[in-house]
Amino acid sequence: MEQISRALDTFQIEIPSWGFANTGTRFGKFQQAAAASTIEEKFADAAQVHALTGVTPTLALHVQWDLPQGVKDAGAIKALEAKYGIRAGSINPNLFQDQEYKFGSIANPDPAIRERATSHMIESAAIAAAVGSRDISLWIADGSNYPGTQSISRRIGWMEESLSALHAALVPGQRMLVEYKPFEPAFYHTDVADWGMALELARSAGPQARVLVDTGHHYQAQNIEQIVAWLLHLNALGGFHFNDRRFADDDLTLGSIDPYQLFRIFHEIHEQGAGGSADIAFMIDQSHNIKGKLEAMVQSVVTAQELYAKAALIDRPRLRELQDSSRTVEAEECFRDAFWQDVRPTLRDWRRTRGLPEDPLAALRESGYVERITAERRERNAKSISTYA
Repeated sequence: MEQISRALDTFQIEIPSWGFANTGTRFGKFQQAAAASTIEEKFADAAQVHALTGVTPTLALHVQWDLPQGVKDAGAIKALEAKYGIRAGSINPNLFQDQEYKFGSIANPDPAIRERATSHMIESAAIAAAVGSRDISLWIADGSNYPGTQSISRRIGWMEESLSALHAALVPGQRMLVEYKPFEPAFYHTDVADWGMALELARSAGPQARVLVDTGHHYQAQNIEQIVAWLLHLNALGGFHFNDRRFADDDLTLGSIDPYQLFRIFHEIHEQGAGGSADIAFMIDQSHNIKGKLEAMVQSVVTAQELYAKAALIDRPRLRELQDSSRTVEAEECFRDAFWQDVRPTLRDWRRTRGLPEDPLAALRESGYVERITAERRERNAKSISTYA
């Protein structure tokens, strides 16, 4: 269908470098022989996914894991971009892993640690400028575990100061995306616990700040698509980290538990005319601890395409007519009809006309790529330490 083709032509999704590495859960990780352990291997794997799907031209990078020398590594990243035809995507600072961040990063009561965290974010913005990346993606894991042990109100002010300093360091065209999470690793209070807090911090920082929605970072009963609708309405939605969860932030592959939820989110984007908008960064952020790294990434990209295409099929003029006349059952059926349509044949046609494999996952299996990198990387991965900080 023409409307599906138009929607797919504008849809791109960023994949994360850490999705190809031996990452795991908070309890540990299961080593995979084919996992990438160098930044070049991550670029090579990302290039393979893009060759199969045609919609993943950028690779999200984590400063501590991918650019350990900071701006000095920008030249190496540019060389890898040229070699593999993949651009650097969002730059992700480390505000959670270092031992100094036990009591927080930009909300830490120690001003020296706050300064260190702020300087790291500003350096991340400099890295983004050096590699030509637009977005600095901020997950602020700060919080506390017990009542009375930290000042919630003072920590708000410290975060505002730090994020304002980062915003002042942004060059024209750059953005800072403020992510939120209701709990974990902090259990009593998390400093940026919901979209309202993230929105206010973004507004306080300045006009180049937006909110980042991670689909796993919500309570079970929360209506994520309503949050998306509000952020779109306020011109404050910067992007997504897509994953799925059965209980709480399980980092499962997107659509694996509740594909209808992602369909509903995509509907709100199409509803407000934001489908294909370059202002919304569609990004994957999930842990492939059981599934094969390449297979899970291709599967996720294809699933995202299918659900995005389904949402584009909703007969919106008819839906609005039914909504305005409060014909509840008919409106719901109009909505659900698009979700139940099988868009896979149309997607196969779309790929074929663009010189892409009709079935990217099958093409990956047939290519022998996974078998080749498994043989190349097995020995080195076998020697790696099986721990997860």
